Amino acid sequence: MKRVVATGTFDILHPGHVFYLEESKKLGDELHVIVARDANVKHKPRPVIPEEQRLMMVRALKTVDFARLGSEKDMFEPIEEIKPDIITIGFNQYFDTGKLKDQLNERGIYSEVVKINDYKGQGFSSSRSIMQQILKQRCNETLEK
Repeated sequence: MKRVVATGTFDILHPGHVFYLEESKKLGDELHVIVARDANVKHKPRPVIPEEQRLMMVRALKTVDFARLGSEKDMFEPIEEIKPDIITIGFNQYFDTGKLKDQLNERGIYSEVVKINDYKGQGFSSSRSIMQQILKQRCNETLEK
């Protein structure tokens, strides 16, 4: 059985997230998703949706076999427990895949690291663009009234 791990914040679920997880699932038999903890999101604005709700939404996706919150102390802890064959990285995740592979190897984790391409379909492909559209559409309407 080939295990795949996908990670992310998954703040506001959108077609880009679904594409990332579906492409990840195609690489193996079992898809495990690690949802970033609120406290660990430092590379972009803090999530709008609380971590438990983000986890609940990811768990509800049919392509996801298992989902859990990441560790607040050590991002490699859940990966050590899952023992994946493959770890996927989203197109907009800011990991240096070579450096990540070295860090994994130092911990005795010899997973393949695969970067998933960006979503080219219709609809939103980022939580930020959804929030911008909400502000543009809803907040401008409120100010105009």
